[in-house]
Amino acid sequence: MSSQPHVLVIGGGSTGCGIARDLAMRGLDVTLVEQGNLTHGTTGRMHGLLHSGGRYAVADQASAKECMIENRILRDIASHCVEETGGLFVKRPEDSEEYFQKKLEGCKECDIPVEVLSGEEARKEEPYLAKDVEKAIRVPDGAVDPFRLCVANAASAEEHGARIETHAPVVDVLKEGDEVVGVEVEHESGPGKRVHREPGTREEIRADYVVNATGAWAGQIGEMAGLEQEIEVRPGKGVMTIMNTRQVDTVINRCKPKGDADIVVPHETTAILGTTDVEVDDPEDYPEEQWEVDLMIDTLKELVPIIEEARTIRSFWGVRPLYEPPGTGTSDSTDITRDFFLLDHSERDGVENFTSIVGGKFTTYRMMGEDISDHVCDKLGVDAECRTDEVPLPGSEDFSVLRDYMDEFGIRSPIGRRSAQRLGSRTDEVLDVDGPNPTVCECEAVTRAEVQDGIEGSGSDLNAVRLRTRASMGNCQGAFCCHRMASELYDEYDEETAYDAWDELYQERWKGERHAMWGRQLSQAALKYSLHGTTMNRDKDAATTDTVISDFTAFDTGAGASPSDGTAGTAATDGGRRGGD
Repeated sequence: MSSQPHVLVIGGGSTGCGIARDLAMRGLDVTLVEQGNLTHGTTGRMHGLLHSGGRYAVADQASAKECMIENRILRDIASHCVEETGGLFVKRPEDSEEYFQKKLEGCKECDIPVEVLSGEEARKEEPYLAKDVEKAIRVPDGAVDPFRLCVANAASAEEHGARIETHAPVVDVLKEGDEVVGVEVEHESGPGKRVHREPGTREEIRADYVVNATGAWAGQIGEMAGLEQEIEVRPGKGVMTIMNTRQVDTVINRCKPKGDADIVVPHETTAILGTTDVEVDDPEDYPEEQWEVDLMIDTLKELVPIIEEARTIRSFWGVRPLYEPPGTGTSDSTDITRDFFLLDHSERDGVENFTSIVGGKFTTYRMMGEDISDHVCDKLGVDAECRTDEVPLPGSEDFSVLRDYMDEFGIRSPIGRRSAQRLGSRTDEVLDVDGPNPTVCECEAVTRAEVQDGIEGSGSDLNAVRLRTRASMGNCQGAFCCHRMASELYDEYDEETAYDAWDELYQERWKGERHAMWGRQLSQAALKYSLHGTTMNRDKDAATTDTVISDFTAFDTGAGASPSDGTAGTAATDGGRRGGD
């Protein structure tokens, strides 16, 4: 047991993982608990934009300046998670010239590098831009993989001694008098790395200090702690729609004041359209409506017309953890600042050893982590400085070695190149394996070595493997690789565990597709269903599991069917698993 103070961080999104890394690097004893997988909440449901700050340069310059500072830092410390796409704020004929000039001047005031392009110059860079785009402002936006970045922060925290517990929702905040002394969590899958169907246990985790970094769920944790004042997080939902290919290689923003459907972000093999901003009451329970998806297509085709012809492969919704200080009285959630706030509950509520961090953006997660880590260290009397702005994350220690790995492993194919780009400086460690290394996921070019590396880090949870590798996140949405991923669990896990993991991954892939069932995507979904439902019996239609009975004359009533001689037959409704009852 460490002699250093023990800090417990609630929340495994970008902010929580960033805090855990920062504190662990300062030598503190750290435990992080998360109710689902890492990135379960807002972090895993964003459009992947690495902000330059340009989006806030007119209305929220404080946030804009923070974004530009952190943009530069993340390009250095997380190079294997960032694609330097650049960004354009484009003006259509109906858009305001006055606002265009305000955007340009605002960016300059916030130290955001800018360049004005004519419409013709912009289309030379992005040929699919609408013909009537008049001009554009170039800014240093980028694309970032939130899953890879979050996992890298958690991995770094573990390397520095932290304990990371996923699938461990907090069921109670432990208090003694006016002091928070820890939390009680319920392990949904037993101790250690996730194993499906293991009975869960409850655990009391005692700590010297507790940090609430749960984003849109911060108010719920505050209630458990019995705070006198509510943590007034105002969850704002937004939809993101994923296209089957990258129609653009630059982040395309509409240069106009706040509004829905105003950005296209190239991300890995796809493009992500965003977004809406609708205030909701519950971050876990809100409507996902078709009109929001239709709005993305109908509006953003004005910027990139080819979007109308493209195939939509899935949509997903995220909830922004917007925080409005008491007394502000903003009626429209789009007017709420994107800045972050540290709530010291000893000063605010008379509850000791407990602080919440709310608001903010993904791009500023590291800055948020530094701010609250400084605060915690000050509270605990620890003299240690932040180093997360200069120490690269695992995988980005020396990203210049990418070219060397290309030569060393003979990586000239697109598949090998994609693996090395994802793994960065871990390429040698992961790809240097004995035996063959076939491709498991063709759409995202993920090899067996990467999947096995993901299983080593995530256990039997194939959705966690997906987040680490992007396997099943491409065009076919798992049609051709879900079963291959499940097969990689053998021989480490038994058959039942592998089937459960497969089921969970498959259902997660289906979940986001229901708002994309039209045109060619409907045909793709039908093919996927045929492959998994019919060929592999994933729809769990009745199937005999006993020795074939030759005189079955009819078998159309499931488990109640009987052979013609009256003896009892059995049927399986478990996907054809051997040994089912």
